[in-house]
Amino acid sequence: MPYAEPFTFLSMRYGLALLLLAAMAALTRATWPPFALVMHSMVAGSLIHGVYLGGVFFAVRHGLNAGVAALIVGLQPILTALIAVPVLGETIRRRHALGLVLGLAGVALVILPKLGTGGEYHVVNIAPVCLSALAISLGTIWQKRFATGIDVRTGTFFQYLGALLPTVALAALFETMHVEWNGEVVFALAWLTIVLSIGAIFLMMILIREGAVSKVASLMYLTPGVTAVMAYLLFGETLTLVQLLGLALAGFGVAAAMGRGLSTLMPARR
Repeated sequence: MPYAEPFTFLSMRYGLALLLLAAMAALTRATWPPFALVMHSMVAGSLIHGVYLGGVFFAVRHGLNAGVAALIVGLQPILTALIAVPVLGETIRRRHALGLVLGLAGVALVILPKLGTGGEYHVVNIAPVCLSALAISLGTIWQKRFATGIDVRTGTFFQYLGALLPTVALAALFETMHVEWNGEVVFALAWLTIVLSIGAIFLMMILIREGAVSKVASLMYLTPGVTAVMAYLLFGETLTLVQLLGLALAGFGVAAAMGRGLSTLMPARR
């Protein structure tokens, strides 16, 4: 996003999401959680949204190739599965493990055309993306372990509150907080807030509550492929045969990972 600095843009996104979620919770008379669940939701939100998106936006802003960033973040489902085994007692069977590997291979094919489009590689932009992959893995584990009993509307509200506080502090300390307003900024802010920050996260929280986090994490493999298709349909970007094969492979991997090959030994808390 060339018209706003990363933490400034994310602060606006989280702030708008908070306003919409507060209105939704009030209009639908959602149940507000006890203090303990509020704190757990804020911790999960700071990791899933604050550190994860903040790290990716910061890295790309500072010269990291977007394809490389997507490939590093693509390790998140495997990392989540590895953490879920000792922490949540999930068991990974061969079919699920194969699905995770195939999904990562599919992601690599989808982003392959972007890997050769330049970019700088140094610790300043590589480290934040690695931290992002770890943060969203830990955040989903935390959500599953401590905050599955919360109403998704108010739970998501407190997630974004937990993400907003450190993000706006970083924006105030290290950025100018200047925004060059135009139609592209408004569209991006509306799309990312309504469709992703609310719609997609609602779905993610419900899936985490109902199933194994290592299965839910595998759905992340579909993001690069779906994004490539949307960019082709909406903005006329090139969509190659290799990318289509990658999308199909990622879909096959997700189907394998989401199958019955994974059993959860510790049920979700209600």
